[in-house]
Parts: sequence; C-alpha cells; structure tokens
Amino acid sequence: MLRSGREAFAAALLLALCATASADDVLFENVRIFDGKGDALSAPSNVLVQGNVIAEISTSSIEAEGAERIAGDGRTLMPGLIDAHWHAMLAASTPAEAMGDVSFASILAGDEATDTLMRGFTTVRDVGGPAFGLKRAIDRGIIPGPRIYPSGAMITVTSGHGDFRQLTDLPRRTGGLLTPMETIGAAMVVDSPDEVRLRVREQFMQGAVLIKLTAGGGVSSPFSPLDVTTFTEPELRAAVEIAENWGTYVAAHAFTPDAIRKAIAAGVKCIEHGFLMDEASARLIAEKDIWLSLQPLPELMRTGLREGSVERAKADEVWPGIGRTYELAKKYKIKTAWGTDVLFSRALAKQQGAILASLVRWYTPAEALVMATGTNAELLALSGQRNPYPGKLGVIEEGALADLLLVEGNPLENIGLVADPANSFKIIMKDGLIYKNTLPQ
Repeated sequence: MLRSGREAFAAALLLALCATASADDVLFENVRIFDGKGDALSAPSNVLVQGNVIAEISTSSIEAEGAERIAGDGRTLMPGLIDAHWHAMLAASTPAEAMGDVSFASILAGDEATDTLMRGFTTVRDVGGPAFGLKRAIDRGIIPGPRIYPSGAMITVTSGHGDFRQLTDLPRRTGGLLTPMETIGAAMVVDSPDEVRLRVREQFMQGAVLIKLTAGGGVSSPFSPLDVTTFTEPELRAAVEIAENWGTYVAAHAFTPDAIRKAIAAGVKCIEHGFLMDEASARLIAEKDIWLSLQPLPELMRTGLREGSVERAKADEVWPGIGRTYELAKKYKIKTAWGTDVLFSRALAKQQGAILASLVRWYTPAEALVMATGTNAELLALSGQRNPYPGKLGVIEEGALADLLLVEGNPLENIGLVADPANSFKIIMKDGLIYKNTLPQ
C-alpha cells in the first residue's frame, strides 16, 4: 500500500531518530556562530556536543574521536528558537475540537508539536492549556516536540478573558460541576481569593512552572470587554502568594493601563501583551523591572475574525496599539520577550517563523533573533526551581544545553531564512539529538 506524504515523513523521522539517538558526541566543523547574545557571526569555528551539552567551542580543530562529524562548510550555527507565548494544545485545533474530544485534540496537538520542532522551535513557553500530558510524552521521547514550560489552565474570572463558557452554563454554583472548558484544563474560573489559591495549587500539582492569569479583557473571549479590569487586587495577590511559595512567578494577560498597574501592584512579574498601554504604564514596567511578553500579531489574525462580531470589533481596537507598544518598549528599554500567541489556526501556526521575522519593523535582525533565543531564555529561567530543564538555553556557549540549528545562509543578514525552515534549517538538534539532517550525504 502506498503511504501518504505525511506517513512517509513520519517513518523517515523515526528512522532518523533511531539512527542518531545512539551517537553521544557530535562535532560541528567550520561553522559561523550566532551565539544568541551578540550582533555578529563568529570566525569559522568548531563546536563539540557531548551528550546534551555544548562541551567545547574553538576556532582550532577539536579532537573528538568517535564523534559524528558534521561539515558546516561555513553555514550558520545558532541556538534553537524559543516562542515565549505559545498554546501547544490550542494552536492547531478549532475551538470545538479543543473543547470537545480530548483524545483527538491531544493527537492533533502532538502532531503540531512535531511540526513546531521542525520549524526550529526547540522550546515554547505554554501560557494556557492542558499541555502537561503532551510535555510528558515529548520528554519521554514518545513523540518529537519542543521543550514545554507549561502554565496549565488559564486562571480567569466569570466573564473574564479565557471564560469561553456559554450563557447556558450560568448561573455558576460554587462547588458545582465543572464545565468542559474546566474539565479538560483549558481555563479555570475563580471568583474569590480562596478559589484562586485552590486552582493555582492544582496547576502546580500537575506540573506548572508558572501561572498565567487574565487581569483584563481580551479579543477572543466574547463576554470579556477590553476596558474591564477583571481580577480584584486581593485575587491577584492570592495567585502571586502561591506562586512565590512555589519559587516561581505569575504572568498576567493585560492590555490596558489599569490592568497593568493593578497586576504589577499585586506582584506579577510579567505582563503579556500590553497592547493598550500608555506612557505612564510603560515607565512603570521599566521602573519595576517587569518583563513584557509582546507579540507582533499578524494582520491575518484580525481579518480572520468575522466582520461584525464582538471579537472583530475588539481586534480592530487592539491592532493599532501593537506598533505603539513596541515603540514604548524600545523607548523605555523594557525587558521584552517575543512570542506568537497563535490560537485555533494551523495555517497561522505554520507562520511561526514568519511572525518572528516580522519583528524587523522595529528591530534589526540580530536584535530580533537575540530576543527569540537568549532573551527569551532569561524569561524561562524566572521559573527558578520549577524549571523543568535545568541548564542554560538560548545561547551557544560551553556548558549550555545543545539545542542548535544549522542554517543555510546568514540570518543576521536575511532574517527571512527563519520563515522558510524546510529549506533553511539543514540540521535541527534538541537536547543533543539530531531530529532533522538534510545536508548532502
């Protein structure tokens, strides 16, 4: 029986995994290194990977008997890419699929996780969704995929962003049955500090490394107006208190100045989006040394919403603020992470690298790539002892974890290379294992 193209690819990938998983040492020879920190490539260099760690970097030859040797031929070696705002369980499914058959949604998410890795994204920070099982399957080597830093279910309030219940689910009775959205772990509704503590602790029990809550309204939630500040300060503080007890932090979805100010006052360490911020809130973020996790949302995300819908009207209000927020982030030298925030669209998920490349509207290619590697890795490290992958990510230096891309060309001159991973990324390595190798044999 003839296989489909996807089945053939899966079989070839399995063979590649079997062929490379046994090689402990890999030596990249004659590569130019983008290290995830600077703005230039290195001189021709050699890089030795032992196990899952970069063991040696040298412009001289490296003795590595028995190592698999890879002829770089002057290509660029760079760290694996990091998406700091991803939804691994929700990116490729429709809302009905995500909230419906859990087994189908999980298989779909697993397939998308492999595609994510094949786009060169070796790590994602998952900020909302039931990604714990997917992470476990990837970490155990059952399926190929990126490292996942999961937050678990989005913590929201009644009619807050992330509350995707229908009006027929009301009234909500405290202690009553959970809705499907809550049962699968996509989002949890809380309406008091005590409920916040309960649901946050449940996320940590399942393996969360940070907590994501929605401090203000959002585009995709039909019953959550943008101007409404949803959590009370005691509720916000309850989440921060538990996260601090667990040695990690809270990230807050917040668009407006009021939502941003209240989240920071409660102790939140990272603001997600901030698209409607003003000068005062930008200065506050900078003064308090808060992270801003920002996304250059593509126009297709807005135009894909139905004209005349509540969601489209809110998107029309938010989109003009994206550029202004980037300008404020640069003006006040805010610690800025990069992510995509793709939801419910496999077509947009495939544009992950292109969304990164679009940062050149505000940054140089080097600045954009540093943001998606070394800078994003600094944000990941904020999870402290909850960090599921101890070691240094996002950089090429001795002792760092070996998540590496061998690129055909120089992405510091042509960032568009990351938008074409099938042709540009000749080798994709994660944790010292080669998952893709299309170099001429």
